[in-house]
Formats: sequence, structure tokens, C-alpha cells
Amino acid sequence: MEMTQNYSPYQGFFKRLSILDWLYAVLLCMGSLYSLQRFGSYMDVYEKSILLLAAPTFAWLGWHWKPVRPLLLTLCLLTLFSIYLYQGSLDFANKKFLLKYLLSSQSAILWMATLFFLSTLFYWGGLIARSDFGSSVGSILCWAAVIMGFTGLLVRWYESYLIGADVGHIPVSNLYEVFILFSMITAMFYLYYEQEYATRQLGPFVLIVISAAVGFLLWYTVTRDAAEIQPLVPALQSWWMKIHVPANFIGYGTFSLAAMVGVAYLLKAKGYLADRLPSLEVLDDVMYKAITVGFAFFTIATILGALWAAEAWGGYWSWDPKETWALIVWLNYAAWLHMRLMKGLRGQVAAWWAVVGLLVTTFAFLGVNMFLSGLHSYGAL
Repeated sequence: MEMTQNYSPYQGFFKRLSILDWLYAVLLCMGSLYSLQRFGSYMDVYEKSILLLAAPTFAWLGWHWKPVRPLLLTLCLLTLFSIYLYQGSLDFANKKFLLKYLLSSQSAILWMATLFFLSTLFYWGGLIARSDFGSSVGSILCWAAVIMGFTGLLVRWYESYLIGADVGHIPVSNLYEVFILFSMITAMFYLYYEQEYATRQLGPFVLIVISAAVGFLLWYTVTRDAAEIQPLVPALQSWWMKIHVPANFIGYGTFSLAAMVGVAYLLKAKGYLADRLPSLEVLDDVMYKAITVGFAFFTIATILGALWAAEAWGGYWSWDPKETWALIVWLNYAAWLHMRLMKGLRGQVAAWWAVVGLLVTTFAFLGVNMFLSGLHSYGAL
């Protein structure tokens, strides 16, 4: 009698892993354990849990998307070198050449902004001139911007602790920091889709929204001295912030990416740049996947926000303007996905809906801070 065995898809996946894959995972675990031993005294039990969970999370990510590995290695080396240059004092920020002009948080973030602007120009130049070289340079510059942006955030995290142990915090607490985070997340998801679909023709569109975010960041920095590190307000002194905010901005970033892909879809459908853009099927698939990922993380962020609100303010939901508009964003994309899965929503209607969704998301992200007030007023402009 012939016997058959059922294998989990994960068994085949793990069999495909090489020695280098496992070495990468082991190094991540060793790094987490070292960080726990070195900085564990500054952390509570929740922060220690997040640190330990980061190793398998980034191991899985690096197994599925290889560029994550050199990115993490580069960020580790640059950040550790920056910490070494500081020698435990912020006084060296303006005394050491590499810190002053490259690796301090403000310098790295300014480099990030410059590189994103240049990336946008090269992507558009490559698209208009049908130049693979221009698009390739745009992609390289985008990766360089991601490296400098994440380095800036990591060094800023360390700088906050140099100011004082009571001041130190993860840099996702104000508009200046989350605009950097938004740019990083949007760029990373775009670069993933760029590789998965082997096309750089979406870069010009996605980099527009990133450049707009960077432009706002620079304006906000100049007019409000936003780059200065401030102590956390009491409402933000919670471990919930460390998971709620990143999950929220994965949603914002992927929704923005989907909207710009929607713009590309509408242009191609109308006959503009038709021979230079990917097929409508590819554009539709990227738009769908981006919204699906964004909706999943935005849902998680909304649940985490409710739990945080219950701890901070005594209730899960208070119809604060920020909460209300977050619900509007969630309902918008829930309806989009429902129509897609149940009614087969495709084509220009889906693309227009994604574009309008960006306007709704932008108001929830920024407009509420500008025009409305409430429990989340600590994020006001």
C-alpha cells in the first residue's frame, strides 16, 4: 500500500535555506542578545520583548528579501561608528568632521532629503528619455537615501539618551520624526515592488509623494526648529508608542504608494506614457497588494491605539478627531477591499478610489493636526 505524506509549505521553504541564511539569522540573534545585555537596564519588560522578537522578524524578512541583509549590516556599521565618534558626549557633534557633515542625525537626514530629491529627478529622467541608466541611478540614489534616513533615525535615538536618560526615546514621537519614518517605509515598500516586478517605471510616481513629504519635513524643520530633540510628553511615555506608530505608518506609506500607482494606472489607461509604463495588470496587482498590506497594518495599529487609549485615558474610544479620521481611513480601504474581493473591482474606478484615498489619508495624517484639536493635540503643527 502506497503511503503519502503531507508536507507543510514551510518545510520546503526551510529546506531551501542555505548556511548563509542561517548564519544571518544567528548573527541577528547574537546582536539582539548583546543589545539586551548592554542596554537592558534601560528597558522595561515590553521593550525587551520587542528587542528579542526583532531578531526572528528581520531574519524572516531577510530570508524573503535578500537586500535587507546588506541594508541591516550597513546600518549597524554606520550607527556603531557614529556612537564611537560621539564618545558619550554631544559636544563632538560639531567638532568631528564625519559627525558634523555626515553621520549626526541632522546631517544624515539632510543627506536623505537630498538623495530623495536627486532620485526623483533621475527616475523621471529615465522614464522620459527611456533611459535604463537614469532609472538605475534613481534606484541607487533611493537606496542611499534609505540608508541615510534610517541611520539618521538610529543616531537620533542614541543622541536623545546622550541628552539624558529621562529624555531618551525611540524617534517616532513627533511630526518631524514620523515624516522621516513615512519616507523610509514608503521607499522600502516601493523598492521591494521594484525588485519583485522587475520594473523601475513606478519610481517616478512613488518618489513624488516621498519628495513631497521630504519637502514638508524641510519646511517644518526650518520654520519650527523641529529637529531639536524634546522630552516626551506624558501621554507618549508608553511602550505602546513603539509598536502603534510604526504599524500606523506602514499603513500610511503603503496607501500612499498605492495612490501613486493608481495615478500611473490612470495615465496609461488614458494613453499617456502607455509604452513606458508596466502593463495595467501589473499596476493593478501592485495597487492591490499595497492596499492589502496597508490595511492589515492599519487595522493592527487601530487596535493597538485603542488599547493604548484605554491605558492612558481610561477608554478605548473617545471620538477624538484623530480617532474619527483613522476610522474613516479604515472604512475607506475596507470598502475598497470588499469591492475588490466580492465584486471584482478593477480598472479606473479602483485607481481613482486609491487616489482619493490618499487625500483622505493625508487629512487623517496631517490635516487633523493642522485644523482640529483633541487628545492627540501633542502632534499639532
